[in-house]
Amino acid sequence: MRISVLSLIGAGCTAALLLQVAGPGSGLSVADQADPVHGTDPGIPASGAARTTSLALETPARGPRAVGAEQDLTARATAGYSLLGVSWDDPAVALDGAVQVRTRSAGPGGWSGWRSLQAEDEDRPDTGSAESTGPHARGATAPLWVGPSDGVEVRATGRGALPAGLRVELVDPGADGPARGGALAPRLLPRTDQGAPRPGIVTRAGWGADESLRASGFVYTDAVKVVFVHHTDTSNDYDCSDSPKLIRSIYQYHVQSNGWRDIGYNFLVDKCGTIYEGRAGGVDQPVLGAHTLGFNTDSSGVAALGTFDSDAPPQAQLDGIAKITAWKLGLTGRDAGGSADLVSASDGSRYPTGTTHTFDAVSGHRDAFNTDCPGDALFGHLGDLRAEAAHLQGRS
Repeated sequence: MRISVLSLIGAGCTAALLLQVAGPGSGLSVADQADPVHGTDPGIPASGAARTTSLALETPARGPRAVGAEQDLTARATAGYSLLGVSWDDPAVALDGAVQVRTRSAGPGGWSGWRSLQAEDEDRPDTGSAESTGPHARGATAPLWVGPSDGVEVRATGRGALPAGLRVELVDPGADGPARGGALAPRLLPRTDQGAPRPGIVTRAGWGADESLRASGFVYTDAVKVVFVHHTDTSNDYDCSDSPKLIRSIYQYHVQSNGWRDIGYNFLVDKCGTIYEGRAGGVDQPVLGAHTLGFNTDSSGVAALGTFDSDAPPQAQLDGIAKITAWKLGLTGRDAGGSADLVSASDGSRYPTGTTHTFDAVSGHRDAFNTDCPGDALFGHLGDLRAEAAHLQGRS
């Protein structure tokens, strides 16, 4: 298989890039393949190893291309992966266009149809923060979970110039069990009397977080006043036994592809209602996350694994969100059915920098940012979540 890049620039046209990458089994030998942008051998990694592989969609060395020009590149095979996204050099630059991907299953499924990536990852650090401007920070689409795959095709189109340094990020979450260094069963933490029962939470060791990836140390804010509910905008077609792999993939993507200090969410909840610890620093601490642009301070981000634009979230998942929300807000006596004021830290949010806005104590991402997140179906349940969380706090 060949990698082809097509550029269309001119009146009435859009800029476009097309990348085709063959996976193992394509007939290519490793000797025929160019190296990835980073990483080592482009072949399949050792069993159990987690890995992110980056493949460039374009490089400055290729220079500008004329209208309708086509350039053939040396074919490369991919390592196995289960989640992917597209990133670019400057995190301050938005991809004004669309990105579509087609993936090849490592099993008998063959090639998928074209699927769209959300052109910009809206769950991110505040503008100007150390995390958003660090030396490894990059712009990126939202990640897409596709399951075990070994081939990819990417099509990026822009209304104008595409961002520099476009590359596809292929994330292999590695194997579960002893190879990941931690048990995967939920670890029940002690109950407390701080407003609501402390739910069972799968710790980072439980889902197999590689602590060498994240930045050292932790960043804290004042007490959590608001919980923002998100969806990860990944597939709903996953087995709950695969949730640790999915979370490891998001973690790797946020750290290795976006250049963040850690996974962006403070907690994640799968469709079976299992609650997972997200960003490190202590589940009972006000850890600064990277989930709601402009309002990461004094808040906590809880992400439902899946996409809920039209699909209804399972009741078990809603129950898990209510439990972690009730407990987290109750740590400092916050009423899950009440409201609180937060100050915007970014003009990119719904409210200009320095503006104070009153949020429900349990709000959706769209309440703070112009986004569909957490999807219409989940957003429609926020009233029920507030009521259930307040009930768990003994307020009703």
